[in-house]
Amino acid sequence: MREIVFDTETTGLDPKTGDRMVEIGCVEMINKVATGATYHCYFNPERDMPPEAERVHGLSATFLSDKPLFRDKAAELLSFLGDAPLVAHNAGFDFGFVDSELVLCGYDPLERTRMVDTVALAKKKHPGAKLSLDALCTRYGVDRSHRVKHGALLDAELLAQVYVELTGGRQIGLELAAEVAVEVDRPEQSVRPAPRGPRREPRPHSASDAELAAHRAFLELIESPLWSG
Repeated sequence: MREIVFDTETTGLDPKTGDRMVEIGCVEMINKVATGATYHCYFNPERDMPPEAERVHGLSATFLSDKPLFRDKAAELLSFLGDAPLVAHNAGFDFGFVDSELVLCGYDPLERTRMVDTVALAKKKHPGAKLSLDALCTRYGVDRSHRVKHGALLDAELLAQVYVELTGGRQIGLELAAEVAVEVDRPEQSVRPAPRGPRREPRPHSASDAELAAHRAFLELIESPLWSG
């Protein structure tokens, strides 16, 4: 099963008030295993960057000024996403910004049936616990030491690891292992079948008289043997 884990960075919290998406990072997973295929792009938001937003992700208006517009990359992004389920942390936020950008370009918004929200998964699995990406990385032992500021691709890569843990983690595949164990434990499987072919008579393993005599002669050559004391 193909899934896309993604994250966005923006100029603010609400696209309805003029905030824009400035970065997106996507990680492809098949059967909960990252394939190494990613999509990453910065966008010129055609507006200023509020200081509070820049403090979060470190993306300045100057840095973004020569980056492509979203409409110039929309088709490329949609091609990478395909029709796969889309996994995000607090997914409604990220879907809202991607949808806003798509609609501005004349595309249809993303189907909400594709949305997989890891915050909702974490809330169900760990009620009452902290649900931030940092908190979940700590809970599951995901290394985030290189995460100084928010970055869309880095956060998507961290989220992909968290998502695996939320949906079974390293336990994935144990059901198959259990089925194999059941097969092995069945009575008919535990009985070794009788050997086929001609029966071979057992070979003698006792020493001959000549071998015994040679052994005694060898022992007589040993000076002050330990067993004589």
